[in-house]
Amino acid sequence: MLSRVAEAIYWMNRYLERAENVARFIHVNLHLVLDQHAATGEQWEPLVLVTGDHEVFAERYGGANREGVIEFLTFDQENPNSILSCLSRARENARSVREIISSEMWEQINRFYLLVKEAARERALETPHDFFTEIKMASHLYVGVAHATMSRGEGWHFGQLGGVLERADKTSRILDVKYFILLPDPADVGTPIDNVQWAALLRSASAFEMYRKRFGLIAPDRIADFLILDREFPRAILHCLIEGEESLRTLTGSRPGTFQNEAEQELGRLRAELSYAQIEEVIGVGLHEFLDDLQLRLNRIDTAIFSTFFALRPTGRVQAPHQEHK
Repeated sequence: MLSRVAEAIYWMNRYLERAENVARFIHVNLHLVLDQHAATGEQWEPLVLVTGDHEVFAERYGGANREGVIEFLTFDQENPNSILSCLSRARENARSVREIISSEMWEQINRFYLLVKEAARERALETPHDFFTEIKMASHLYVGVAHATMSRGEGWHFGQLGGVLERADKTSRILDVKYFILLPDPADVGTPIDNVQWAALLRSASAFEMYRKRFGLIAPDRIADFLILDREFPRAILHCLIEGEESLRTLTGSRPGTFQNEAEQELGRLRAELSYAQIEEVIGVGLHEFLDDLQLRLNRIDTAIFSTFFALRPTGRVQAPHQEHK
């Protein structure tokens, strides 16, 4: 497969997954505002902090409030990480590889893009729960269509690799939202309102029911364990890394326990460390510090994938549109 085609499919899935997860960021805060009956500026600022866009936001919007943050993260086309920007880039990548993906995949991506592009700003503010739920469901529908209509060849595995790496990164950032929204009085930790925050976080990761079946009562250390180290839950970070490693080995033909390139080495090392990690060790390091380091390592994996598969192109080939490399 041409590197430009592989890269376009990889980033197509990353951008679609990113759009869904930005909707999840907003959704978790909406749950918190609803449950706490207060919409203070401090509850919206964490969203632009964890996406890494706080400086750009502050320069253009000033203080963080509900209207400004929802506009910036949903519709602002000058923000490369907004939902609309991500869907626009995913659509352009899909357009460039229409001969590789199924027509059903292209149609769903196009519908997903138009859902947000043609939405009135007022709808996102007046009925945000319904609007952001539609965004998540449109993403789920794309995943289902792709599973049902695309052959399990190289294109499929590059798409899977991009999607699960993006999901792992964003699950870590959803956890980081909770870190930044900690109650100002440490004495309140463990109270009912703190439990409400953790339950909202689980719902934003579509993890509430699966967590309750596994652990029962809400407990912060068990929630961190479930979202970071669980092997079976599809949005857990370790599960994403396992899936990504399987696709990467399929692409290279490597046997378990061996690696042929830097991408396999970086991904395999991180997957192995998390496979043997205990949540007590994570908490001991500090949840925020652990997640921050994890995000840096996921960025290194992305860079290694670019160097291994996408950097070397035949002379005269044009780079697939709308990619970024951290």
